[in-house]
Amino acid sequence: MTVYDELVARGLIAQVTDEELIKNLINNGKATFYIGFDPTADSLHVGHFMALCFMKRLQMAGNKPIALVGGGTGMIGDPSGKTDMRKMLTPEQIEHNCECFKKQMSKFIDFSDDKALFVNNADWLLKLNYVDLLREVGACFSVNNMLRAECYKQRMERGLTFLEFNYMIMQSYDFYMLYQKYGCNLQFGGDDQWSNMLGGTELIRRKLGKDASAMTITLLLNSEGKKMGKTVSGAVWLDPEKTSPYEFYQYWRNVADADVLKCIRMLTFLPLEQIDEMDKWEGAQLNRAKEILAFELTKMVHGEEEAKKAEETAKAIFTSGDAANMAAVKLEDDVFTDGSIDIVSLIHAAGLAATKSEARRVVSQGGASVAGEKVSDIAAKFDKEFFAGDGVVVKKGKKSFIKVQA
Repeated sequence: MTVYDELVARGLIAQVTDEELIKNLINNGKATFYIGFDPTADSLHVGHFMALCFMKRLQMAGNKPIALVGGGTGMIGDPSGKTDMRKMLTPEQIEHNCECFKKQMSKFIDFSDDKALFVNNADWLLKLNYVDLLREVGACFSVNNMLRAECYKQRMERGLTFLEFNYMIMQSYDFYMLYQKYGCNLQFGGDDQWSNMLGGTELIRRKLGKDASAMTITLLLNSEGKKMGKTVSGAVWLDPEKTSPYEFYQYWRNVADADVLKCIRMLTFLPLEQIDEMDKWEGAQLNRAKEILAFELTKMVHGEEEAKKAEETAKAIFTSGDAANMAAVKLEDDVFTDGSIDIVSLIHAAGLAATKSEARRVVSQGGASVAGEKVSDIAAKFDKEFFAGDGVVVKKGKKSFIKVQA
């Protein structure tokens, strides 16, 4: 099986500009490719995880990754998938976030001996002359085409600023510069970045008369079509100070039955033959699949020792229900309505169910308990004070526990 065929078999490829050309580049280790990461926080999160795994796969096949951090584009913010304008960061915050990204990326990508590059688009974007940009680059873009782009549609309804409108031009300019400086011939990005990526290939064609390629990676969505990697308390981070290895492990251990095998196929490096056998698993076997998923991904992000600790802690807690050693989650004020929270929202907020629909099923089927008492009424509510002090143990089924505090 070729590298490209494996990417297809794992369900990773969404859109491509020229499939035969991209196949040739990837399969023969001829791709110098980039993926962009805007430094909007001081840690990467699960939303970046797919891209990092993708870069690792292609580097293992002899291709050269360029990790592009958006020290320049981060000054503006990507409007894709957003209904409101992103918070603007200071240059100091952006620089700090970029440094944090490289440290985390090094766990996935080998930057030694020029095997990969870590590049900051601030190196060229912050030096641009506005009039020169308008003449040299702005003339290559059709406003009509830009307004039809999917990445702007949501923002158009609420009001798209001219600042954000320039994001596509800047991302396209990145590809144009990387092509010239490093021979970058391929760009990868999330499925929601397609319009921006096409802008880059078109700019290279119009300015340099050369062909460059683009391919989007399938977004990591759950069975309800929502992006994975979010909990009620926020993102699932790769930084152990923001999301502990145990919490990271538990996030994957608690994915929905309908999502576990898809996640194993898309995110782990387990052989496809082994995963194909797991596709036949059902019932209790899916719990074992979730343990495999959680262990493999925690090992990848935090190392094998931390993965083993997380696994052992989970098993010890599931066996004894010992609240003293149990991971805890603090409920944010906004999950309470008039000072109380319903059982469905509680199960979801505690991270014991990936969605409220799954949480509702857990409760309806008698799989939820709070402070040792089974709760089967989906209308049951708990006051915020109930979770004060040391908190309360909330349980899903026989094996999933967590201490909930407020």
